[in-house]
Amino acid sequence: MSEESASIQSRLIRDLEPIVAVELERHLAIQKNWYPHEYVPWSEGRDFAGPLNGDAWEAKDSRLSSVAQDSLILNLLTEDNLPSYHTEITLSMGRDGAWGNWIERWTAEEGRHAIVIRDYLMATRGVDPYELEDLRMAHMSLGYQTPYENDMLHTIAYVSFQELATRISHRNTGKISEDPIAEGMMQRIALDENLHMIFYRNTLKAALDLEPNAAMRAIADVVTNFDMPGANMPGFGRKAVQIALAGIYDMQQHLEEVIAPVLRAWEVFERNDLSGDGLVARDELNAFLTKTTEESNRFNEKREHHFERLIARGQEPIRIQK
Repeated sequence: MSEESASIQSRLIRDLEPIVAVELERHLAIQKNWYPHEYVPWSEGRDFAGPLNGDAWEAKDSRLSSVAQDSLILNLLTEDNLPSYHTEITLSMGRDGAWGNWIERWTAEEGRHAIVIRDYLMATRGVDPYELEDLRMAHMSLGYQTPYENDMLHTIAYVSFQELATRISHRNTGKISEDPIAEGMMQRIALDENLHMIFYRNTLKAALDLEPNAAMRAIADVVTNFDMPGANMPGFGRKAVQIALAGIYDMQQHLEEVIAPVLRAWEVFERNDLSGDGLVARDELNAFLTKTTEESNRFNEKREHHFERLIARGQEPIRIQK
């Protein structure tokens, strides 16, 4: 980070603190506490093989499709890495005042997500418990490190999009599970993610008004290099492809349901207060969106041809029903 960027970041952290305090107060006023244990069908559970001499897990135990299993595993492992996310966000924003109060509250709310998904999967025998634990150990041993070290603007830009992306992924994972219990659980988690997105989106909107060029650079960098936080987990690529094919989360959704509404809220393409690198960054962003839309359209065409071949062979594709 350049000396000028560091000076802007330091000034923004100070000047945005009143905004953060207001946003935290607003969040606490509308957020409703909920309890993970209420969303888990405990009566379905039974002991596993091991010290308790229970029943070994078998694939037939799960009522979930392979795609639903992949998506729940990916979502759970992403939530598991919360200690790393907490560390990175704290380093970028600091623990003083309203910033620190928000970070601790956000972390406490996010912690529920991994708890309830894992408890559901274990109670219902939804996935292989040994595979799940091995993947958790491998993923958390890698941790998560943001490419924008100690950079508040880039971090807030990233989580504004990432929280909304996670909300959509959770919501659609619940839909494709074909289990009302899982769907209700994932909808509850998605509500949290949406409120978190609103906090970060509103905070960056204020940063845009104070430092439009620096904020626009952060937005362009994040959008053009976006990866989900679980992208480094073992097997992510294969699972992500299956999830995209099923319509749980694909590039079209990323563009239309995540990037576009957040950019609209920030009035990115209507702003007249940009100059220099801010204008360059917006042009880069616009070019990227045009190129990526074309790539998304090509993927959608290939997916439809793939589904047509499956149907011709008498196989019913697993996908979200629009």
